[in-house]
Amino acid sequence: MRAVMKTIYVCSDTVTGIFSGIYDAWKAGMTEEECGIALKGMLEQQLFCDYVEVEETEHKAIAVEALIKKHLGRQAYWDIYHAVLSSDREKGDAVLGTMLAAKTLPDSTKIMEHLSHPKVEKVFELSRNVGGEAHALKGFLRFRELENGVLYARITPKAQVLTCLAPHFADRLPLENWMIHDKTHDMFVVHEAGKKWVLLWDELWNDMDGNLQFSEKEMEYERLWKGFCHTIAIESRENPRCQLQHLPLRFRPNMVEFDEKS
Repeated sequence: MRAVMKTIYVCSDTVTGIFSGIYDAWKAGMTEEECGIALKGMLEQQLFCDYVEVEETEHKAIAVEALIKKHLGRQAYWDIYHAVLSSDREKGDAVLGTMLAAKTLPDSTKIMEHLSHPKVEKVFELSRNVGGEAHALKGFLRFRELENGVLYARITPKAQVLTCLAPHFADRLPLENWMIHDKTHDMFVVHEAGKKWVLLWDELWNDMDGNLQFSEKEMEYERLWKGFCHTIAIESRENPRCQLQHLPLRFRPNMVEFDEKS
């Protein structure tokens, strides 16, 4: 019996890249067994697979976004969108499988209720993890004022959560100049006072950490904040295990109160 060649669409680890791959697979009219998505730099080649590099465009991404919202619903779209932001190498394949599975349902808007399907279950789990990390960072992120008055924050998340954080802080700091630096993914979100935030990729900016100059007022408030955190602590009631449940270690290096240097 002749083996069936599976087409694997290879794309970059971005929303535009993955949605472009899904666009090509969807347009080809293939089944879940006949196609898949793989990410550049995370590709493990297999036998009987035809690897096709995706031409990534905003047009394709917008078309797939509209398709999901129309046929799967907005809630499913946000689950899929958050899954695409995760750090899982198989996320593109899981999203494609979920969308193809939705085609087989009488009511495609119910797709996220079909957790018995492994691809749907994976999208659900990835979405929940990304949402949880973004929610945690809304509380753990610390802005610090630079000499030029810009508020700067550095994070090292597992997922690409900047687009989840930006609307939150734009709503709360609409008249401030601020920026959030995602060192894990070489990304920035920049907000100019009174304007909309923008997402940037620029590896040249990754060297800026060692050259940051904070304002005198910032340094004074940091000393006061650290003093408050130290004073309010009750040594006899320290509970490291409970602290880890509420504040995991991976968030602490970017928080002012745990920074030993300043």
